[in-house]
Amino acid sequence: MSEYQQERKGFWYEPEGTGTSEAIALETWARATHEILEQTALEYHATITEGALAHRLLTETGISTSRPHPRWLAKLLQPLAALHHRDGYPPLTALVVDSRGWVGERYDDVLRAADELPITDPTARERHASRARLECYEWAGSVPEDGGHPEIVEMKAPRAPRAPRAAAATAGGASRSTSAAATRAPREPKPVIPKKVAPADRPVNVCPRCFMAIPATGLCDNCD
Repeated sequence: MSEYQQERKGFWYEPEGTGTSEAIALETWARATHEILEQTALEYHATITEGALAHRLLTETGISTSRPHPRWLAKLLQPLAALHHRDGYPPLTALVVDSRGWVGERYDDVLRAADELPITDPTARERHASRARLECYEWAGSVPEDGGHPEIVEMKAPRAPRAPRAAAATAGGASRSTSAAATRAPREPKPVIPKKVAPADRPVNVCPRCFMAIPATGLCDNCD
């Protein structure tokens, strides 16, 4: 067994463990994602979670990675959204949601592909994505005879912070915790140190036509 097969780092083919590049993995996964999203649109109001999509890609393409899907899934969905808009497809990447059923800020890629401004309001963004998914169902022919309707996206409000517990009163009627808090100096906030982005996590500039990585020259060697 080779050293690479023992470590299984980066990207590789199953089951032999032969290594491959991130660009080839993203290209293969992007083509498979398009087919998966077409299948998803065949069911009215169907969506697919990011985790389920990542699992299917690793299983069906035979290319695996040691990296968790939040580190690479957006790298293929972003150029795929642009490619769908260019080729006249509906916004199929809007069918990909998180565990809450939301598209989140990733939906801005769909808007940018259509030359629209990002939506900052979470509720308005999810409603827009719901209408975009209806376009996908209409394109796939899965809407009912009445034309269907966008599904209702529930936006749960954040929980209100709990009230502090009442301090036990001392014999003299004063609160011990209140007295201690009055004499305790406030803590200074710790400075926030920005995290360094590892080279492997930096976005790969991918050609929207062939999904191959673009070199530093900015020109695709495969298309130009």
